[in-house]
Amino acid sequence: MVRKTMNSSQPSLPANRAFIIQLHKDANPTQGDFRGRVEHLVSYETAHFASLEELYAFIQRVLTAPEAVEEP
Repeated sequence: MVRKTMNSSQPSLPANRAFIIQLHKDANPTQGDFRGRVEHLVSYETAHFASLEELYAFIQRVLTAPEAVEEP
């Protein structure tokens, strides 16, 4: 689905909140098995995770870090 976006001074999906999540080839999300790697696109910080809780913890830590400044 493609949606047209309105021009605004601040994007609704800012780059400093973008992550790449790569699941391990043997991960099985339908059974709650989340394993893989996550990367924050702006800082290039990465982490491996073995559970959904670890993935959430990484994202929360990156987004609440003092140096995580919102884009203008």
